[in-house]
Amino acid sequence: MQLKTVEALLTEIALRRVQLSPYRFCANPSCDVVYFGDASDRFRSQDIRVPVWHKEPPGARLLCYCFGETEAVIRSELSQRGRADAVDRIREHIAAERCACDIRNPRGACCLGDVIAAVTRIQLELAEGSMNDGGLTNLPDR
Repeated sequence: MQLKTVEALLTEIALRRVQLSPYRFCANPSCDVVYFGDASDRFRSQDIRVPVWHKEPPGARLLCYCFGETEAVIRSELSQRGRADAVDRIREHIAAERCACDIRNPRGACCLGDVIAAVTRIQLELAEGSMNDGGLTNLPDR
């Protein structure tokens, strides 16, 4: 984790506590710590300027901090058109060298893998929901 990522995303008050030591990112959703350092210092969700999607409940989380792609947009596109174009949009921006994931994304890395995983997860959720809504689970016992 680059120190510039941590510094860019901390609130003004939290920034006063930064040490010049390495930090690591915690993606565990049940843990409120976002960054932790070698000096036993920790920064929690409330110390970060943006919502950290790993720490937020699923549904409408912001996944792409550079271009604003969210779970809600992906779900809407999949529901309405059967496909989501978030991955293609992000790839176009990457090809045009417009992303700043190393600074904007709290994880300090490209979000593309996270967005691809979210598209797959939401596709599965919608497919499971349509199977349940189709009356398949309400068939009489024979």
